[in-house]
Amino acid sequence: MENDKELHDNDEELFDLDEETLFLVSQTFKALSDPTRIRILYLLSKKECSVSEIAKKLNLSQPNVSHQLRFLKNLRLVKYRREGTTLYYSTDDDHIMHMLYQTIEHSQHN
Repeated sequence: MENDKELHDNDEELFDLDEETLFLVSQTFKALSDPTRIRILYLLSKKECSVSEIAKKLNLSQPNVSHQLRFLKNLRLVKYRREGTTLYYSTDDDHIMHMLYQTIEHSQHN
């Protein structure tokens, strides 16, 4: 396996992860470990939504959605745009969304 060889050729680099990188990686996996946040990210990958739209579509309270979006925004996994007084959210990291879709596909594979 070529990818395995590349990983082993770079073993020294694996031990050179700085604390900030380690923290961000662990926070990203923490974000993806929560079913509510996965549902929100998946919905936002399909269409831009306001907090109230997300709450309605996913049957969640608006405060819960706002809390989850704040967490995802702090990790730069979602972004928003303002239209009047309404904020519309969308995904902000194609790498993470690709990983999420691959994981979903893997989970559904028989």
